[in-house]
Amino acid sequence: MDITELTVHELQEKLKNKELTVTEITKAYVDRINEKEKDVQAFITLTTDDAIKQSKEIEDKINKKEISGDLAGIPIGIKDNICKKGVKTTAASKMLENFVSPYNATVMEKINNENLITLGKTNMDEFAMGSSTETSYFKKTKNPWDLNRVPGGSSGGSAAAVASNMVPWALGSDTGGSIRQPAGFCGVVGLKPTYGLVSRFGLIAFASSLDQIGTFTKDIKDTAILLNVIAGHDEKDSTSANVEEKDYTKCLKNDVKGLKIAVPKEFFGEGINEEVKDALEKAIEKYKELGAKVEEVSLDIANYALAAYYIIACAEASSNLGRFDGIRYGYRTPNYTNLKDIYVNSRSEGFGDEVKRRIILGTYVLSSGYYDAYYKKAQKVRTLVKNKFDEIFKSYDVILTPTSPTTAFKIGEKSDNPLEMYLSDICTVSVNIAGLPGLSMPCGVDKNGLPIGMQLIGKHFDEETILNAGYTYEQATKFREKYKAELKK
Repeated sequence: MDITELTVHELQEKLKNKELTVTEITKAYVDRINEKEKDVQAFITLTTDDAIKQSKEIEDKINKKEISGDLAGIPIGIKDNICKKGVKTTAASKMLENFVSPYNATVMEKINNENLITLGKTNMDEFAMGSSTETSYFKKTKNPWDLNRVPGGSSGGSAAAVASNMVPWALGSDTGGSIRQPAGFCGVVGLKPTYGLVSRFGLIAFASSLDQIGTFTKDIKDTAILLNVIAGHDEKDSTSANVEEKDYTKCLKNDVKGLKIAVPKEFFGEGINEEVKDALEKAIEKYKELGAKVEEVSLDIANYALAAYYIIACAEASSNLGRFDGIRYGYRTPNYTNLKDIYVNSRSEGFGDEVKRRIILGTYVLSSGYYDAYYKKAQKVRTLVKNKFDEIFKSYDVILTPTSPTTAFKIGEKSDNPLEMYLSDICTVSVNIAGLPGLSMPCGVDKNGLPIGMQLIGKHFDEETILNAGYTYEQATKFREKYKAELKK
């Protein structure tokens, strides 16, 4: 038995039945990291020594019945823009290369309360700005399915770590598809929850009105379990929603009879790879077989949403990253003779090209004379996007689209063309603009053996419906079992 192939709920069962111990599980994942990390490059900071030590302490406390809980001793990976006390939190930037967080993010507190064991901080695009994990200051993460291809971004490290069995699950953040797109590229399950369901306190901000912490897992049941851990109101986050707490595992009914699924025709048009389209059409037929009612609708917002997203996101990034000036926070240049030199040189040396590009664009759209023409107009488009989703959800329960127009592209293929890179988010950004929950899950592979992602979009705070829709499809198609050999590599 390869311990690292198991899902979290399978690990829980084996711990409960005393077939495995916490130290055995942790050591298995540490060994897997030692074997695979040199090729995949999924982590910025590893905490494996602490993890081994912590596993022994947790096991001892379990044996003495000092702690209980179904998740005690389960390992996890954390994206490196989520603060963990006493551990480097770099956001994959030279600007924060030596920053050790003095506090925990709220999600880290929740993780610690469950006695989960952190194996490390995962690689990402710098300050979460990118779609390929190529803009990281430290390293380029590879896709475990094909090491010559990107894992997607910005949460590519978390996706690759789960896909290569170096962690059973991981946390990421999603601003315009940064969980769902890498989940699609790496053949794992990625959930971007409703905006406000999970606290953003302790998440290094990119675009505050769009960012949302979410999950990477091997299957839908694990997604529901991890969402139970991290969801909930937080007084430290002014955008946190005070909604009723739920047990998301109870919604997994394995039944979609009568479920109304909308398929927007615009998401299957020009620019969508034929193999992606074919896999999605087979998934749609499967839903019909399972008793769901599937209808084509018009959702003509993709191009407008993408333009609005990049204006809003860059404007908020320009504002949020203003604090990193060499004085208050972040890297300080050694090359200066006056205060202006500190500001200019620290930011020039500390930020990478993509971050600079977005700061410049964001500052431009917020500047006098252009604010009304760009930023204000983008906010109006945001309202239109939200209204269009609301209109469709009056008649349907779920919206089904591709996660990305293509499967994973080659490393370096789009690095010199930012516009082409931005277009890889065209299927996902509208979900963030409207603040909706979105789930990506695998629905097949292309001729190169690369995973194809399917996205399920739900109503505000209706994670249960998309989780059950995903779970029912997953049980009917058994993707992980079918591609176990590829996942084992």
